[in-house]
Amino acid sequence: MIKNYVKAARLRTLPLSVSGIIVGSFLGIDQLNNQISIFESPIFWLAILTTIGFQVLSNFANDYGDGIKGSDKNRTGEARMVSSGAITPKQMKLAMIVTTIITLIIALLLIYVSFGKENFGYSILFFVLGIASIAAAIKYTVGNSAYGYSGFGDVFVFLFFGLLSVVGSYFLYIKQIDYAIFLPAISVGLLSTAVLNLNNLRDREEDKKNNKNTLVVKLGNETAKKYHYFLIFGALAIACLYVFFDFKTIYQLLFLVAFVPLIKNVKTVAKNKIPAELDSELKKVALSTFLFAILFGVGQIL
Repeated sequence: MIKNYVKAARLRTLPLSVSGIIVGSFLGIDQLNNQISIFESPIFWLAILTTIGFQVLSNFANDYGDGIKGSDKNRTGEARMVSSGAITPKQMKLAMIVTTIITLIIALLLIYVSFGKENFGYSILFFVLGIASIAAAIKYTVGNSAYGYSGFGDVFVFLFFGLLSVVGSYFLYIKQIDYAIFLPAISVGLLSTAVLNLNNLRDREEDKKNNKNTLVVKLGNETAKKYHYFLIFGALAIACLYVFFDFKTIYQLLFLVAFVPLIKNVKTVAKNKIPAELDSELKKVALSTFLFAILFGVGQIL
């Protein structure tokens, strides 16, 4: 049974989910003149654990929501636990509740470690953001008004995986916002959205049959491919723009290495005729985004 919950947690999605935390933390540490190593920072590890909690909750909710709606009956890629009968809807709901409680406890600890008792207003703000993240994770596919079924999934991923993840984690260190930070946040958001877009390109026909009106279903295959190119090259351009405005050393361009497989992915998507073959590309883009986060961050502190 535990193995089924591990499958439902979809561990391969976790590196992508923490990419924004890595970028925001490196930028925050850099702003503090590297007074502490990122790996010695309790804020970093608590933020990572909180984000993983949100991602696992989102994956459980996605498995549950699509499972009870029948959207996963003929899906390509990893088998889903509720639709396959390996986990009952009741069991998955319980797993969602337990994951929510654990994640909230870690989030509260993160807030306390970062803000203490002196910044009560910030603590309230981040607690509200945490509740919003939980609600967004669940409402993606659960309920009659699930926004993943009406084409707004891309907005959720861009906002929460990109802007909130990078800017929020940066704020935990600095307690203020530097508006230039929004540029790498946008890059991470665009790359994260590219992963979702690939997933939806792969599943377009099944999603259309099941009335899951993702943005790909609404745009059509060819326009969705062009949208994918925009996401990849937009992320590259905006990351370069940040370095242009904040140039310190050539090491800041280390992140360009991560775009080698991403550009190859663009070529693969352009030539693709069989949607199921895009499944392997999901891992490539997700891991490339994770690599981008690490190289971008390391380039900032070298």
